Amino acid sequence: MELQKLSTDIKLKINICHYPAYSSKWNPIEHKVFPHIAHAMDEVILRTHDQVRKLIENTKTKTGLRVTANIIDTVYHIGIKTAKKLLDNINIKYDEVIPGLNYSISHKDT
Repeated sequence: MELQKLSTDIKLKINICHYPAYSSKWNPIEHKVFPHIAHAMDEVILRTHDQVRKLIENTKTKTGLRVTANIIDTVYHIGIKTAKKLLDNINIKYDEVIPGLNYSISHKDT
């Protein structure tokens, strides 16, 4: 619903492409960032979320890459069903290749 609202507000089509589960090895961002984060945490006993966040945010590379981290402590409930009436209001088109992971939401003229 929020992506539909954004698409309508900015009057642009939004393409969504998710990496399948267990495929992070193909995610270029992870390859650039995670080794540096792991190095920053070498031999550190992790005790609190805030400590982990600070270690991640202190991560930087020689080329100037800096990392930002946020702790999200919201509890997300599973199994919540979206009303079909709400889903009918989303202008969604599923891609031919892996439609469960790739789709677009187009703006609606209001």
